[in-house]
Amino acid sequence: MGLFAFVKRLTSSCVLNNLGRRSYLPWPVELTVGVGALLRYKIRTLESYHVPKKGGVILVANHLSYVDPVLLQIATSRPIRFMGFAAAKESSFFKTIFDLSGVISVSADKPTQGIKCALEALRRGECICLFPEGGISRTGQLMKIERGVEMIARKSGCPVIPVAHDGIWGSLFSFSGNTYLLKVPRLSRPSITIVFGKPIAAENLTVQKVRSELLDLGYVAFDNRPTLKANIGKQVALSLAKSPRKTVIIDRTAERRAISSAQLLGASAVLAKWLKTSVPEERVGVVLPPGMGAMVANLAIVWSGKSPVNLNFTAGKASNQAALKMSGVKTVITAEAMKSKVPDFPWPESTVDLRVLLSRKGVKKSIFLWMLSTWLLPRHLVVALLGLPTKADRSEAVLLLTSGSSGEPKGVVLSHRNLLANAEQISSLSILPHTRTILGCLPLFHSFGLTVTLWYPLLRGCGLVTVPSPLDTGRMIDAINEDEISVLVSAPTFLRPLLKKAHPSELKSLELVISGSEKLPHDLKQQFLKAFHLDILEGYGLTETSPVTSVNQPDPPVVTRTGSHQAGKKSGTVGRVMPGMTIRLIDPETNKEVACGTQGLIWLKGSNIFEGYLNNTERTSVSLVEGWYHTGDLGVLDEDGFLTISGRLSRFSKVGAEMVAHGLVEHTLTEILGLTDTEETMLVVVGVPDSARGEQLVMVTRLSITLEAVRSALAKTNLPHIAYPRRVVQVSAIPRLGSGKLDIAGCVMCAKE
Repeated sequence: MGLFAFVKRLTSSCVLNNLGRRSYLPWPVELTVGVGALLRYKIRTLESYHVPKKGGVILVANHLSYVDPVLLQIATSRPIRFMGFAAAKESSFFKTIFDLSGVISVSADKPTQGIKCALEALRRGECICLFPEGGISRTGQLMKIERGVEMIARKSGCPVIPVAHDGIWGSLFSFSGNTYLLKVPRLSRPSITIVFGKPIAAENLTVQKVRSELLDLGYVAFDNRPTLKANIGKQVALSLAKSPRKTVIIDRTAERRAISSAQLLGASAVLAKWLKTSVPEERVGVVLPPGMGAMVANLAIVWSGKSPVNLNFTAGKASNQAALKMSGVKTVITAEAMKSKVPDFPWPESTVDLRVLLSRKGVKKSIFLWMLSTWLLPRHLVVALLGLPTKADRSEAVLLLTSGSSGEPKGVVLSHRNLLANAEQISSLSILPHTRTILGCLPLFHSFGLTVTLWYPLLRGCGLVTVPSPLDTGRMIDAINEDEISVLVSAPTFLRPLLKKAHPSELKSLELVISGSEKLPHDLKQQFLKAFHLDILEGYGLTETSPVTSVNQPDPPVVTRTGSHQAGKKSGTVGRVMPGMTIRLIDPETNKEVACGTQGLIWLKGSNIFEGYLNNTERTSVSLVEGWYHTGDLGVLDEDGFLTISGRLSRFSKVGAEMVAHGLVEHTLTEILGLTDTEETMLVVVGVPDSARGEQLVMVTRLSITLEAVRSALAKTNLPHIAYPRRVVQVSAIPRLGSGKLDIAGCVMCAKE
């Protein structure tokens, strides 16, 4: 900020305005605090006009740091009386602050006294602000909304204005990194966005309404982050050039090989130049397992101004022919070993062997010159030599081709904004700091594999160790043990074999195990905890959300001074939605929002939501409505903000006039047939059309069992007769996708045969 702009900002919208009447602080203190805040933070205020000029009004805001009151006071011209936890006054520092600023103290022992003071202030026409979470969030997410706000609003009759802010998490005054103050301060000036919502009449206020409004405003604030307009390729280049000698990846595809940032930058820069001059198409295919080759290929394609398309080489010839045609890919980067492993892949005429290309005459010299430049030149100059644009925002970064678990193939366009947003959302939690090392084993045609084990480590500087397949349990165990991996991100299908093959001592370096892609079985979670003393943290995501939507995280430490506990995880749920996302649960029949604790369709909005389906405006218009992504999944949201997934709407059948959940029937059958300890999926229930009843249930199974035996077993349970399968189809193997998910569409095909 230039001197002129700073003075203008200071005099027009800061504490100098009205000569100290902006807050209840003494004028010299107000001036010092206000100037200090504006020097430290870039503060942007949106829609502050919603705050009335006079009359009693209640502000309700999210609480992320000790400086939140300063930021909120700067954002509005009215003096604010904040409500604070009385126990904080045990500290002489906070007692002084409370006394100087007129804070209304609320005691846990005598809450009515504080509420009475707040009501009196409102009757005098003052503006009060309370933090309805009851304290500073120590997870970076919106916590449970306490009912005090509803009581104060109803008794006062004053309007409530929700206000959310974004950008302060990660500062010294927040609990990021599981501590206040005791961390390295950010050198750059953080951009803080504060958004005011429309007034809510007291009679219409509910706790659920407050939560929804704060999440909505939180999305708007997050979406205004300047970094989301950047080019993901340039951001990665800056990260690599910052520490050229740092090991960026340990590739265990063949023999163990450590690759530095400079080596990765050099190889990717050379390949990017070749792609610019030799490939006219806007998209380039990649058929490679996780590892150095796949990382070089994806990064080089983005640096060349094109989009990588990581193709699902397990999907079969016909599916990949359709994928190549849909995406317009005519050049595929691969390796000779991959061509021999998937001989039925429809290799296009322009199929490039990455190893051969990088071994050409003069290439090694070019790579070395790039490495030398990275070692000797300032990082911004190195990045400038790459010629990357600064902004990319909503332009396509990658294309993912997915059939999903129950539908036809579709192309999901993810923008630079989408990927950068999801990386920042993940980074704001405590699960993947830059000090940890991740095992990359998920295929890169899988959205979790692409974002979490490729782009995220490149952007955030996490350690990364790769093995070519999540099915290679032995190699995974060796990698974890020998390279001291601390974070394993996988799916239940790939985690279960570890129970049989891994000794606890071989996994001792693991600190976190995160599961996604499919529902985490309770027995697997319990067995993992018993065998390895590791609590699997379940998450939820979709290709269309880039992909991480929500995740459980470890409970933050208890603050000694208050002794208060905050939950970061809850068993059976997939955690809270990521920071900067908002969520609605909608009744599929009425299209209206359901009450907390009631099952509904999951709608999501966030900067990480995809840009649309490739060449399919009709499907896009159905799935994306006014920025809300209609997931097709059913779930339940509790008062603490934790989300439980019930299943997909497509995994329900309307038999007669009643809805029957396939998952409930599967769970019941698994228990009564004694299959709970079986490692592999033995049965799946699907719905197929029925002319008389609308749909009928069919059990697709590997078991040799008759329909009579199934129905007889179910007769001993509480399931209604409409939930009994009408047919049993025996198969040699339950269909699965390459990502490990059940192939529901494939199961339906089996049921129809």
